[in-house]
Amino acid sequence: MANSKSTEKKTGFREYMKGVRTEMKKVVWPTRKELGSYTLVVIVFCAIMALGFWAIDSGCAIALQKLLGITISV
Repeated sequence: MANSKSTEKKTGFREYMKGVRTEMKKVVWPTRKELGSYTLVVIVFCAIMALGFWAIDSGCAIALQKLLGITISV
């Protein structure tokens, strides 16, 4: 039975970094305008999700207060 590790080609850190550099050259970077619009979309989406979670949390708190007859202090 042959040792599978001995048959694999071992690459060093230098070869790894060379491969990283090669792959980074293939990346298509967004323009400044695209980056600004993507950032705006992310901020708006996060704000909408935060409002949604707040609404669900508030609704659940109100429902529990009504159902159990308790008060929840902030």
